[in-house]
Amino acid sequence: MAHHAPQRRGVILNEGARNEDAGTEREKAAALEFGRWLFAQECPFIAGAPTVEALPGDTLPEIAFAGRSNVGKSSLINALTGRQTLARVSHTPGRTRQLNFFSLGGQLMLVDLPGYGYAEAPKTEIQRWTDLFRLYLRGRASLRRTCLLIDARHGLKPVDRPLMDMFDETAVSFQIVLTKADKVKAEELDGLLKALEKELKSHTAAHPVVHVTSAHDGAGIAGLRAELAAFAEAAG
Repeated sequence: MAHHAPQRRGVILNEGARNEDAGTEREKAAALEFGRWLFAQECPFIAGAPTVEALPGDTLPEIAFAGRSNVGKSSLINALTGRQTLARVSHTPGRTRQLNFFSLGGQLMLVDLPGYGYAEAPKTEIQRWTDLFRLYLRGRASLRRTCLLIDARHGLKPVDRPLMDMFDETAVSFQIVLTKADKVKAEELDGLLKALEKELKSHTAAHPVVHVTSAHDGAGIAGLRAELAAFAEAAG
C-alpha cells in the first residue's frame, strides 16, 4: 500500500486563511502532522562509518545528533522515530564508535555521531573521534543541522564547549536539545534555558531556539520532529 505525505505547509497557507492567527495555527498543525508522518516512515540503517572514507553518498539532507556519552542520544533518536531499537541504547558509555546513518523515508538522513567525553576511553580513541568529527563537519555539504544534546540535569559541561567552537569554525548550524527534562524541576529548567540563551549569543553557528525534550514522557518530541522534518520539506 502506498503511503502519501500529508499536504505540506505552503499548500495549506495558500488556501487563504481569513486572519493571520488562523493561518499560523494551520501552519503549525500542518508542520506537526508532516513531522509525525515523516518520522513514522521506514528508517533503515544505511552505513556505519568509522572513517571519512567510509561515509555514504550525501544525496539527502542530513541531521546529525551529537552529545556526551550517556546523555540519552539513542533514547531520543528512538523516541523521534517511534522505535525501540533503531539506535542502540547501551549501558556502557562511549559504545558508539562510528557515524551511523539511517535513511528516514528516503527523504532525510539521520546521523548518530559517536558519544564524546567518556574519560575511560583511550586518548588515541578520543583523538580519532575528534578528527572524525572535524572532517565530517568540514566536508559534508548535505549536513543541514547538528542537534547537540545536553542533559537538562547538568547543563553545559566544559567538554561540550570545544565542540560548539568546532561548529562555529566549520560554519555548521547546531541546535541545543535538552534531554531528560522530566527529571528537572520547572524553575531549574527555566534558569538553565536563560543561561543557555545567553551563552548561545556568543556562537555564530548556534540556532537560537533550544528544544526541551524527554524520551521518557514524550515532551517536546513532536515539536522537534516538525522542525527537523522541515529540512526534508525544503529539499523536496
